[in-house]
Amino acid sequence: MSAPGDPIEGLVVALLKELGEEPGRDGLERTPARVARAFRFLTGGYEQDPATILNDALFEVSYDEMVLVKDIDFYSLCEHHLLPFFGRVHVAYIPNGKIVGLSKLPRLVEMFSRRLQVQERLTTEIAGTIESVLSPRGVGVVVEAIHLCMMMRGVEKQNAFAITSSMRGAFNADPKTRAEFMELIRHRKESFA
Repeated sequence: MSAPGDPIEGLVVALLKELGEEPGRDGLERTPARVARAFRFLTGGYEQDPATILNDALFEVSYDEMVLVKDIDFYSLCEHHLLPFFGRVHVAYIPNGKIVGLSKLPRLVEMFSRRLQVQERLTTEIAGTIESVLSPRGVGVVVEAIHLCMMMRGVEKQNAFAITSSMRGAFNADPKTRAEFMELIRHRKESFA
């Protein structure tokens, strides 16, 4: 949350003036404070530690099959234009004596997406953190995203989306493991209700 007199507010006032607007007019009067609060929220991931998120819920378990959490929604800001990009993240790992609480994987995605990002780094940061904290036999992360910087400006392509992946350990070395992961994330969830 932004504090009263947040330095971002003054920057937004200056930006509005540069764009030819009157920051004090009706409709814009409280915009600097709203923008400051929004940017503090959208970049709140800088204040979190990824290892702490996972370390709070590590469990010793003798399970050695793939653990997959898929279709994790995320929203982030592109560091090149400060425009949103958003989509889904699929995270899998093969335990090596330790598992993490399932809810921690979406929390990890949320933390890294709440920073100024590029999709490629987002993908590798998620995989790298799981690899370093859990020491699993393998990690696979796939991110599918739509980028407003491609849709609203530049090439202006409305249907283009990007897919990035980071495959480590068994997901990189074993084609069967990689194929199983890719097949599992292809299946769309039917309603459980």
